[in-house]
Amino acid sequence: MAHSAGLGPASGAIQVLTESALKTAAAWLQEALDYECRDPALLEAALTHRSAGGAHNERLEFLGDAILNCVVARLVFQEFAAADEGDLSRFRASLVSGEALAVIAAELDLGHHVRLGSGELKSGGFRRKSILADALEALFGAIYLDGGSEAATRVIERLFVPRLDKLPSAAELKDPKTRLQEAVQARSLPLPVYAVESISGEAHNQFFEVSCTVESLSLRAVGVGPSRRRAEQAAANEVLNALPSRRSKTAIENAAGDPAPTDQS
Repeated sequence: MAHSAGLGPASGAIQVLTESALKTAAAWLQEALDYECRDPALLEAALTHRSAGGAHNERLEFLGDAILNCVVARLVFQEFAAADEGDLSRFRASLVSGEALAVIAAELDLGHHVRLGSGELKSGGFRRKSILADALEALFGAIYLDGGSEAATRVIERLFVPRLDKLPSAAELKDPKTRLQEAVQARSLPLPVYAVESISGEAHNQFFEVSCTVESLSLRAVGVGPSRRRAEQAAANEVLNALPSRRSKTAIENAAGDPAPTDQS
């Protein structure tokens, strides 16, 4: 289905998925996920972004998100028998993150079948990660309603089981703020200090600049992002990257207040 298929004549009008486009999407679904949808209305809703007007996929996305998290939680629970709750949560979060879902959706060429309003279409919405991730979750929700929990589980397992072996270690999956905090605590140093340096942009599209300082090691970095949390993580990551070159034993002992060893000769 071409991106323009089924898009009505005027901007702002309710867009309608044509019969031929729907058939193409159904054939794609069967080939990509080995699932034959019995209710075309569910498939149409799952593939419809709210910008297209009319019934869209946000409710199905809500349902699909819950189903996805449940199935993936069971998969990581079974795969990583020695992992504790925190590590299992990190494994699951990595697999179902928006970034990870967008990658899967792109591999499936899902964006080619998503119905968008004319504005989103012109701006390349069929490639936008958030739209792809949401549509994939909506698809899981539609399959659940169409074929039941076993069908949805089978489709999700088909996509996610091969990715279990490719997961980084639980330690690598910790966010930069957590890793930095653990690094300084292991050296008995004061915790990093974060401060908002500036906020710019409109209320709906703000841009944050946050500093992260580990004063005892004379380390400071500034991170930027669309939220305070994202900016803090970026700043923490910069400080983490600076740690190896500043990690001599003497410097850390001095920063922690421990006396340097005396010469016994």
